[in-house]
Amino acid sequence: MGYFTKRYHPPGTPPGTLVEHAVKKQTPLRIRLIDYNDREFVDMDLATVEDCQPYLSRSSITWIHFHGHVNPDILSEIGTLLSLHPLAMEDVLNAGQRPKIDEYDEHLFIALVLPLGLNENGSAEQVSLFVNENYVVSFHASEHDPFDPLRNRLHRRTGRIRTKRVDYLLYSILDLVIDQGFPVLEHFGERIEEIEEELLNSPNKNTLSKIHEVRRELFLVRRLLWPHREVLNHLLQGDRELVRDDTRIYFRDCYDHTIQIMDLVENYRDMTGSMLEVYLSSISHRLNEIMRVLTLIATIFIPLTFIVGIYGMNFGINTASPWAMPELNWYYGYPTIWVIMIGVVGGMLIYFRKKNWF
Repeated sequence: MGYFTKRYHPPGTPPGTLVEHAVKKQTPLRIRLIDYNDREFVDMDLATVEDCQPYLSRSSITWIHFHGHVNPDILSEIGTLLSLHPLAMEDVLNAGQRPKIDEYDEHLFIALVLPLGLNENGSAEQVSLFVNENYVVSFHASEHDPFDPLRNRLHRRTGRIRTKRVDYLLYSILDLVIDQGFPVLEHFGERIEEIEEELLNSPNKNTLSKIHEVRRELFLVRRLLWPHREVLNHLLQGDRELVRDDTRIYFRDCYDHTIQIMDLVENYRDMTGSMLEVYLSSISHRLNEIMRVLTLIATIFIPLTFIVGIYGMNFGINTASPWAMPELNWYYGYPTIWVIMIGVVGGMLIYFRKKNWF
């Protein structure tokens, strides 16, 4: 996962400049329009941006979704048609924006982070929204389209989405994007459980690398998803009449989801910090166990070395001196020394066992 993913213009570029950025893989653009009210429903692909103009003049709710790579020319067309602010259109092209909400005279601009790719390729995706009283225009450049479940709800006419205004459609999009954080965090939870088992069984340098990797990714997830709370809070506390009173409770529920996600992120960060401490303690305990075994072995051999050192001195030929070693001339001197040394070892082992040293 990269630390810096934002696309930007060279310093000094005039604000609102629409410049196409080079990307590794461009998804072909698909313009999809959904127009509905409580009685009628239209779902169609558009060949050009101008094809959506007849639906924008109606009193129904219009959702135009640009899925795939949008070049500056197409973005300028939709911007001219809907009077979109140049700074907001620039943020659509400069992907990697921090989640935010900007208010303009004719519309709201909302940038969201869709964390679908965090588990696979370590990158997040930007979802850009332009919202007015009658329409929602969304941009998403990835190959995968995350809004199919929402379209299916509109097709089946399940729930209250077909009877509500554009604020409920906005809530549904926000809720779908924000809830994508739960599967990502579930994946992090599984990884943390695997690392914990490895910590208890056989920790090694690879375990430490895994802990650092998860911890670093959690920091980035926090940086990407935390501002969603600010977006929801702005919608709830703003003075605009876009969010009606009967829909405000749904936005509060979505706000609660952001709090739950951030609580999980913080908990996982604390767990990875604790795992680092457990790893260091485990390695220290392992080292202490090794040192204890080596110390016991060295302690056992100290008296044995002392005994064989004494009887290794070559004073056996001095038989006339009263200070000569009589044991060197014993018939059973060699096995006697072995019995003594084995007895010393056995006595030390019994003593160590009583002291619970091993």
